[in-house]
Amino acid sequence: MDYALARNKMIDTQLVPRGITDLRVLEVMSRLPRHKFVDEALHGQAYDDNPLPIGLGQTISQPYIVALMTQELKPKPEDIILEIGTGSGYQTAILADLCEHVYSIERLPELKIRARRILDELKLFNVSLQTGDGTLGWPEHAPYDAIIVTAASPRVQDALVEQLAVGGRLVIPVGDRGVQRLKRYIRTPNGLDEDDFGGCRFVALIGQEGWEG
Repeated sequence: MDYALARNKMIDTQLVPRGITDLRVLEVMSRLPRHKFVDEALHGQAYDDNPLPIGLGQTISQPYIVALMTQELKPKPEDIILEIGTGSGYQTAILADLCEHVYSIERLPELKIRARRILDELKLFNVSLQTGDGTLGWPEHAPYDAIIVTAASPRVQDALVEQLAVGGRLVIPVGDRGVQRLKRYIRTPNGLDEDDFGGCRFVALIGQEGWEG
């Protein structure tokens, strides 16, 4: 399979027509080998417009959702970013290419180990991974310029807001376990400003301040 051709088709037919305009996001997604983040049997579907299973009841989000979340997170080269839900490591890899450092928390050790291996193969060493409860954040490295949550949350966690710098962006799917709204919150001195980017579906965010497993 010609993966470069598949990536270009993904950009031209899935991302640009649906409003992905950030050139940095488009550029990194045009060259990052998404197929490496799924099982070999799924390599031929890696650039299709749908999520794919990665084992243990988890998924890699469809390319458009990854692109939208990244675009609205607005990562800058000097940013320190916290990711909740490493999963396959694909979103992590995109962020690592666009910012100074990514701290990423994964609940399932097997997924963290697999993601670390792939990130190392791609020489993306500006990523720190930890196994733990992402709903509590990673306070040791706060404040963060941006926080991204890649699982469905029943609410915005106070811990994440507290770990977000003033002016920082939090992108998170909020709703019930079936359907959510993709939200962006910007922390201001007076609270949170909110933007809504429409409906979405994610696996549940399991943790003390999320859903029960």
